[in-house]
Amino acid sequence: MKESSIEIDAQDIAILRELQQGSLSNVELARRVSLSPPATHARVKRLEAAGLIQKYVAILDREQLGFDLLCFITVSLQIYKPDEVEKFREHVVTLPEVLERYHITGDYDYILKVAVKNRQHLQRFLMESLTPLPYVARLHTRIALHEVKNTTELPLMAEDI
Repeated sequence: MKESSIEIDAQDIAILRELQQGSLSNVELARRVSLSPPATHARVKRLEAAGLIQKYVAILDREQLGFDLLCFITVSLQIYKPDEVEKFREHVVTLPEVLERYHITGDYDYILKVAVKNRQHLQRFLMESLTPLPYVARLHTRIALHEVKNTTELPLMAEDI
């Protein structure tokens, strides 16, 4: 785990908590954390510069946009050589269906979180994007039946400082 190179205090934690909730103007953020807008702006800029805030995004509704299937695909590589691992990593980041990719321990080497429109899209993705790769030994696909919890928010607490 990366350690932050800056000291953060309870006000910084409050700012980070609020920013995780969604887009806010600087004035509204300042009001919520009981600071002046210039002080709030300076703190946000410091948190961004330190890398604690990586980027701002809009979270889209996957299903309303037609991506009905959420899948988790575990991948086992043929031979675990550094160049083969790097080829797989480079290939996977180019695939728009892959939302997240994790290098894991256990029986498989990677787990991919994938959004596709339907079964045909999933089949095409598997057969054209993953199966033909010479360094992929095995795939195991699981389809999420119901999304119980999906969040990007970290559980920031005052005792974290």
